[in-house]
Amino acid sequence: MSTPEAKPLRLGLLQYGVGRPEGVAAFGRALEQRLEAGRAQADLLVLPEYACVELGAALAGGDAADERTELAAMVAAAPDILATMREAARRLGVWLIPGTLPMPAEDGRVVNRAPLIAPDGRIAFQDKRAMTRFEAERWGVSQGSDPQVFDTPWGRIGISVCYDVEFPKHVRVQVEAGAWAILAPSCTDSMHGFNRVRVGAAARAMENQCYVAITPTVGTAPWSAALDVNRGHAAVFGPVDRGFPEDGVLARGALDQEEWVFCRLDPAKIAAVRADGQVRNHRDWPARPFRPATPAAFA
Repeated sequence: MSTPEAKPLRLGLLQYGVGRPEGVAAFGRALEQRLEAGRAQADLLVLPEYACVELGAALAGGDAADERTELAAMVAAAPDILATMREAARRLGVWLIPGTLPMPAEDGRVVNRAPLIAPDGRIAFQDKRAMTRFEAERWGVSQGSDPQVFDTPWGRIGISVCYDVEFPKHVRVQVEAGAWAILAPSCTDSMHGFNRVRVGAAARAMENQCYVAITPTVGTAPWSAALDVNRGHAAVFGPVDRGFPEDGVLARGALDQEEWVFCRLDPAKIAAVRADGQVRNHRDWPARPFRPATPAAFA
């Protein structure tokens, strides 16, 4: 299958302030209001990982729910939540990554799944592949499927959810499949966690000479077992080379505040820097894996 010709993408990233909706309908109304505020300035709108988990407390019946009870309630409601997300994209006529949501896999495990929704309601998914300790040990979310790429009106893009963007191979296989932009919705409860995602995203943009964008949940939600603390800001990174900012940062938001962050991504600039940058990280990525490292001999 041929890859659609890439053209500039107006990207909207929402630093999502965690709230306390009373149910799926209330979540849907708030979602549409947020999307309405961003759609005039963007072609594709991206929300953070697990943004919809703000519903967990209400779905589980109140403040007393523990993490796994909240998760079970979210998984049970996943079809309705996903339908609400699709309807918002259709109603407003937008391309949307509405964050991620915990969903049952075909084998019954719970996976963390990022939908990409077209304005006509068509949908495709990218699972999170690498699990944090919280997800695996305390929450009960399992490893998802391998990385994929998505053909869009702006060419081929990839989604690497939060922890996934900290691993070079996850992004690399997407870039090798033709992705020129990687979107990494995140959810981090400390500045350590946020900075791991930030540094990983910047490194992936440098080593692949591509765009990488992150956007997190923000704010405190003591009523939520899973989203009680949320830190970070949105950012877009590009190659650290000619034609780009000296630090590679194309856009960034204010720390820990809900707001939209917008950035125009031009694939022609990626093609130019790959062809004639000061360095050629994308081309010079090792074609073959190194042999296992062995201890060096001292003489």
